Amino acid sequence: MKVLLVFDFDNTIIDDNSDTWIVQCAPNKELPMELQDSYQKGFWTEFMGRVFKYLGDEGVKEDEMRRAVTSMPFTSGMIELLNFLRMNKDKFDCIIISDSNSVFIDWVLEAADFHDVFDNVFTNPAAFDNNGLLTVKNCHAHSCNSCPKNLCKSAVLLDFVDKQLQKGVRYARIVYIGDGGNDVCPVTFLRKNDVAMPRKGYTLHRTLAKMSQNFEPMESSVVVWSSGVEIISHLRFLIKE
Repeated sequence: MKVLLVFDFDNTIIDDNSDTWIVQCAPNKELPMELQDSYQKGFWTEFMGRVFKYLGDEGVKEDEMRRAVTSMPFTSGMIELLNFLRMNKDKFDCIIISDSNSVFIDWVLEAADFHDVFDNVFTNPAAFDNNGLLTVKNCHAHSCNSCPKNLCKSAVLLDFVDKQLQKGVRYARIVYIGDGGNDVCPVTFLRKNDVAMPRKGYTLHRTLAKMSQNFEPMESSVVVWSSGVEIISHLRFLIKE
């Protein structure tokens, strides 16, 4: 039985947020005030659609956006981790569940040659239209009240695990590696054998710490990380068990 590794993308695989990073392509590297103010909580994908339209209207082309996105740094130790996973694909299945978009993730994985490490990527589908504008849609529809309307990561994870079971694939455990507020929902879905790996000092870490202070126990174990190298040593320990 393999271990399923679930990765977030922004501030986990890469050391920044791809959606805010792309603003570097805007004139003077900033968005107009009325565009910034148009964001409504829970409707980030719609907001990014407006950002991409603005960039297109300002004459920002696909290759310029690609150059910006692929210049984002990987998080410390992440390249080592992904190389370790590539050499141990017989022990791990790896998926990404991200609130970024398919074009950005695709560009990053392609530029660094890491496509083969991941079995599936679940994110907001994006594409360039006939006018060269980047368009983005919601990942899916769901009924979870604690997640933004475009993506509930635990709904995606449950669905993936279910479909794998139907194919006869059962996982020994799930290891969830993330950093953000939208990683809290899937992490609370984890069970006794599973491992939640929040990035040290980020929202997910702070939220889980608060939950344990409030005696809201997690079923899974929690292992905090700062570098991909620390994740490797924990994975080595898990596959020895």
